Amino acid sequence: MTPSIIESVFSKESLFAVSLFPYLGFLWFMTKKIEAPKIALIGFYLTLVFVAVTIPAGLYAQFTLHKSLANVDWLHGGAEVFLTLSNITIALGFSKALNKLRIEN
Repeated sequence: MTPSIIESVFSKESLFAVSLFPYLGFLWFMTKKIEAPKIALIGFYLTLVFVAVTIPAGLYAQFTLHKSLANVDWLHGGAEVFLTLSNITIALGFSKALNKLRIEN
Protein backbone atom coordinates (compact mmCIF):
# COMPACT_ATOMS: atom_id res chain seq x y z
CA MET A 1 0.00 0.00 0.00
CA THR A 2 1.37 3.40 -1.00
CA PRO A 3 1.41 6.10 1.68
CA SER A 4 -0.84 9.10 1.08
CA ILE A 5 0.59 12.56 0.51
CA ILE A 6 -0.39 13.59 4.04
CA GLU A 7 1.36 10.53 5.52
CA SER A 8 4.47 11.33 3.47
CA VAL A 9 4.54 15.02 4.45
CA PHE A 10 3.99 14.28 8.13
CA SER A 11 6.27 11.27 8.39
CA LYS A 12 8.64 11.19 11.33
CA GLU A 13 11.61 11.56 8.99
CA SER A 14 10.31 14.72 7.32
CA LEU A 15 9.22 16.24 10.64
CA PHE A 16 12.65 15.46 12.10
CA ALA A 17 14.39 17.21 9.19
CA VAL A 18 12.12 20.25 9.41
CA SER A 19 12.60 20.49 13.18
CA LEU A 20 16.29 21.26 12.69
CA PHE A 21 15.49 24.72 11.26
CA PRO A 22 13.77 26.10 14.38
CA TYR A 23 16.53 24.59 16.52
CA LEU A 24 19.21 26.25 14.41
CA GLY A 25 17.30 29.53 14.77
CA PHE A 26 17.19 29.01 18.53
CA LEU A 27 20.96 28.45 18.58
CA TRP A 28 21.54 31.57 16.50
CA PHE A 29 19.53 33.72 18.91
CA MET A 30 21.14 32.11 21.96
CA THR A 31 24.58 32.79 20.51
CA LYS A 32 23.72 36.46 19.98
CA LYS A 33 22.48 36.92 23.56
CA ILE A 34 25.31 38.02 25.80
CA GLU A 35 23.42 36.80 28.89
CA ALA A 36 23.28 33.20 27.68
CA PRO A 37 25.51 31.02 29.88
CA LYS A 38 28.43 29.87 27.73
CA ILE A 39 28.55 26.37 29.19
CA ALA A 40 24.81 25.91 28.58
CA LEU A 41 25.27 27.19 25.04
CA ILE A 42 27.97 24.58 24.47
CA GLY A 43 25.48 21.98 25.73
CA PHE A 44 22.88 23.15 23.21
CA TYR A 45 25.46 22.80 20.43
CA LEU A 46 26.33 19.33 21.72
CA THR A 47 22.72 18.39 20.99
CA LEU A 48 23.62 18.84 17.32
CA VAL A 49 26.47 16.37 17.85
CA PHE A 50 23.89 13.93 19.21
CA VAL A 51 21.80 14.40 16.06
CA ALA A 52 24.88 14.04 13.85
CA VAL A 53 25.77 10.76 15.58
CA THR A 54 22.23 9.39 15.75
CA ILE A 55 21.46 9.73 12.03
CA PRO A 56 24.34 7.53 10.79
CA ALA A 57 23.80 5.11 13.69
CA GLY A 58 20.15 4.77 12.70
CA LEU A 59 21.04 4.26 9.06
CA TYR A 60 23.62 1.63 9.98
CA ALA A 61 21.12 -0.19 12.16
CA GLN A 62 18.45 -0.08 9.47
CA PHE A 63 20.46 -0.97 6.38
CA THR A 64 23.23 -3.18 7.78
CA LEU A 65 21.61 -4.87 10.75
CA HIS A 66 18.04 -4.66 9.39
CA LYS A 67 16.76 -3.43 12.75
CA SER A 68 15.51 -0.22 14.27
CA LEU A 69 18.13 1.80 16.15
CA ALA A 70 16.06 1.34 19.32
CA ASN A 71 16.50 -2.43 18.99
CA VAL A 72 20.31 -2.36 18.83
CA ASP A 73 21.26 -1.64 22.42
CA TRP A 74 25.00 -1.04 21.97
CA LEU A 75 24.44 1.35 19.07
CA HIS A 76 21.46 3.11 20.63
CA GLY A 77 23.27 3.49 23.94
CA GLY A 78 26.34 4.87 22.22
CA ALA A 79 24.26 7.53 20.49
CA GLU A 80 22.36 8.37 23.69
CA VAL A 81 25.66 9.11 25.46
CA PHE A 82 25.88 12.29 23.41
CA LEU A 83 22.37 13.36 24.47
CA THR A 84 23.24 12.71 28.10
CA LEU A 85 26.46 14.70 27.75
CA SER A 86 24.62 17.64 26.20
CA ASN A 87 21.90 17.57 28.89
CA ILE A 88 24.47 17.52 31.69
CA THR A 89 26.39 20.40 30.08
CA ILE A 90 23.20 22.48 29.73
CA ALA A 91 22.24 21.82 33.35
CA LEU A 92 25.72 22.68 34.62
CA GLY A 93 25.76 25.88 32.56
CA PHE A 94 22.48 27.14 33.96
CA SER A 95 23.37 25.98 37.47
CA LYS A 96 26.62 27.92 37.33
CA ALA A 97 24.78 31.00 36.01
CA LEU A 98 22.19 30.80 38.81
CA ASN A 99 24.90 30.44 41.45
CA LYS A 100 26.67 33.47 40.00
CA LEU A 101 23.43 35.49 40.22
CA ARG A 102 22.92 34.43 43.85
CA ILE A 103 26.45 35.54 44.75
CA GLU A 104 26.05 38.90 42.99
CA ASN A 105 22.74 39.64 44.72
